[in-house]
Amino acid sequence: MQRIFPAFLFIVLFSACAPQTMRVGDPVYEPRIERASAARAVMPDGARLPMLIFEAKEPRAVILALHGFNDYSSAFAAPGPGPWFAANGITLVAIDQRGFGRAPGRGLWAGDRRLAADAAVVAGLLREKYPGQPLYLMGESMGAAVAMRMMALDDRPDVDGLILSAPAVWGWQQLDDAYAAALWSVAHIAPSMTLTGRGLDIWPSDNIEMLRALGRDPLVIKETRVDTLYGLVGLMDAAYDAASQIHAPILLLYGAKDEIVPAPAVAGTLEKFGRARASLTVACYPHGYHMLLRDLERETVWKDIAHWIARKEAPLPSGAERELRQCGPLAETG
Repeated sequence: MQRIFPAFLFIVLFSACAPQTMRVGDPVYEPRIERASAARAVMPDGARLPMLIFEAKEPRAVILALHGFNDYSSAFAAPGPGPWFAANGITLVAIDQRGFGRAPGRGLWAGDRRLAADAAVVAGLLREKYPGQPLYLMGESMGAAVAMRMMALDDRPDVDGLILSAPAVWGWQQLDDAYAAALWSVAHIAPSMTLTGRGLDIWPSDNIEMLRALGRDPLVIKETRVDTLYGLVGLMDAAYDAASQIHAPILLLYGAKDEIVPAPAVAGTLEKFGRARASLTVACYPHGYHMLLRDLERETVWKDIAHWIARKEAPLPSGAERELRQCGPLAETG
């Protein structure tokens, strides 16, 4: 009995500190897009996700854009690609995903399935709003992982292609064992503990002015809960697993100077895409960082995306699909 009680107490305390996921209501609402003082997408549980809509006058395609971790829809405003795409005939719609920006549950993790289901709902709404227009999912980092995860849903929407910029696919399968064990332990012992990333010598972009603006933006999360990081790794794992189920055309963009998502993890994902026989175009940018869509050479990337949407079989204007040797392990999959 003396040995059983401490073990029971440990289990109770341990489970009480399990990673927290935000609560989601029942699906009792009809999804819709509201455009009153600001655009918002209403989810089946009533959650309202803020939207930015960059409307082309005569659109030839529509992009649903999903932001990266701790970011929000403003990632696609200037100096991001939204205004440029609108001026070049492509409507871009960006949302704040749950837990980020002005969306419900700021700072908490919604779960990979919930994030994917939200994206699917918004994609369905855009199909209704823009009938007859090709619809593409474009994700940056975590947003790319959400797009991939969405394609594994049973009720996934029909999309014309995926644009994956530096996809976050560095899940449990690719993590160092010691790091994975430490993250798992802290997420279950002190889930609300926060980390800032200060002191890490990592450059996500060469656009220093943009990075400084992110540092000043109060809607960009600066202190991250450990259980949210734990959830992110689970999403990345789910995205990696989903790669073999994606059959829609894919444009994958990666920077040779990316210090966030390791090239071997992306290379492994490319192999899974290959096994699924998806129509795949891979572009490596020798001077590109993790935030390709906002780097100093961002317009080169935007032009490649617009060209791929118009003519998937034609070479990219930048020639980036011929630069795979610059991205190490990606060259072996080219």
